[in-house]
Amino acid sequence: MAFNKIGIIGAMVEEIELLHQNVHVTNSVTKAGITYYEGQFHGKTVVFCKSGVGKVNAAVCTQILIDLGVDSVLFTGVAGALDPRLNIGDIVVSSSCVQHDMDVTPLGFAKGVIPYQERSEFTADERLVKLASEASERLFEGRSLIGKVLSGDQFIASRDTVRELYENMQGACAEMEGASVAHVCDLNEVPFVVIRSMSDKADGSAHVNYAEFTVTAANNSYAIIDDMIQHI
Repeated sequence: MAFNKIGIIGAMVEEIELLHQNVHVTNSVTKAGITYYEGQFHGKTVVFCKSGVGKVNAAVCTQILIDLGVDSVLFTGVAGALDPRLNIGDIVVSSSCVQHDMDVTPLGFAKGVIPYQERSEFTADERLVKLASEASERLFEGRSLIGKVLSGDQFIASRDTVRELYENMQGACAEMEGASVAHVCDLNEVPFVVIRSMSDKADGSAHVNYAEFTVTAANNSYAIIDDMIQHI
């Protein structure tokens, strides 16, 4: 299957500003408070938007994007590192996504499991993962890895929580949208990949790191999207 109309989502303004500068926009539409911009980017048709922060915003955004006819979804942005090998500015390409704040353990379900649903861990599309990983290595050699992205409506800033999410849920990074994007894509059978650049180490020092490195991390994420679109 060819990717003929590619959806690109960022959670924050910083993450899509460069798309505004480089995509030749031919049409836009606003639904549920989110504006979707369609245009040409390296000869490919793309639709890009800013979802807003959090799982509900991301889920609504993704469903509308799919209803607008995209046949793949790339989610780009920043995250807190969980894997101790990762440093600020490094890249995680999603192998899969899980909601770390889905917790029905009192009823006997493992943490992250959505009760009575076939899947709770959503696997990214192999082709998109390969494209994103290759782009990451071209641009940031030795500074990227493929791993599990954990999502929750929480800003992780505790060393104990970092250790728990890494050791018990095998998360590479933590953020607030990817798993809901992945869930909606899975329900619609639409290929996806989540690409995150580390803005902080999710270890209590975020107040020092986050503001300083968000723009750099967002620029890194954009560079990967730019490279991927050229190679799709």
